[in-house]
Amino acid sequence: MNYQAASSVAAARLGADDKFLAGGQSLLGAIKLGLAAPAGLVDVRRLPELQGIAVDGKTLRIGAATTHAAVAASADVQHAIPALADLAGRIGDRQVRNAGTLGGSLANNDPAACYPAAVLALGATVHTGSRQIAADDFFQGLFTTALQDGELITAVGFPIPKAAAWQKFKQPASRFSLVGVFVARFDSGVRVAVTGAGPGVFRCTPLEQALGRDWSPAAARAVKVDAAGLNSDLHGTAAYRAALIPELAARAVAAA
Repeated sequence: MNYQAASSVAAARLGADDKFLAGGQSLLGAIKLGLAAPAGLVDVRRLPELQGIAVDGKTLRIGAATTHAAVAASADVQHAIPALADLAGRIGDRQVRNAGTLGGSLANNDPAACYPAAVLALGATVHTGSRQIAADDFFQGLFTTALQDGELITAVGFPIPKAAAWQKFKQPASRFSLVGVFVARFDSGVRVAVTGAGPGVFRCTPLEQALGRDWSPAAARAVKVDAAGLNSDLHGTAAYRAALIPELAARAVAAA
């Protein structure tokens, strides 16, 4: 397998069957298990253009190669969107948080990953080297995104909400979300994103509508989520996950 460290975003080009390497927490595991066999790796994790956290007006901008640990520890994130710092601080274990990156998590789009729920609930914008992609258009299903071949995430812009919170019911062994719910309240309304419960991250319209009328734990708990299409496995049935979603939303609203 070929390896090269990119010198800049402009120079980060993939050959046939190559993959970008950032934190490597998903990709390297897949390679070891024989689930991925890239011809080469283009390392982008140290590129200055992909680093940094800053607040610009009403937007929190985070570079794609910023680690989960850096997001969790950032005073800017803790002040602007405390729920995002909380989410980052509960991803995996310490090793994963110090190696895994925001951009890598989004590009991989694992159906039980934490970051996609925050990006979708906050209505964030994913920046690449050539365009900007709204969160509602970015996530397209199981391990599938709007990214084109060779397109590299450079940063994510998060609108700063009036209130937000994250609740995660984790699978003890993997620490991925059996169900995770991120709620965000804006002047324009409420957005609720769910991870772990389905084949991909998704917005929960019934909860958004209920919380838009009444931002309270009771309003969230009164919502009945349809179990159709949700995951069912040895860790929990679809009906169990459906019951968890409004309960976790209620806890998130209480914590926001």
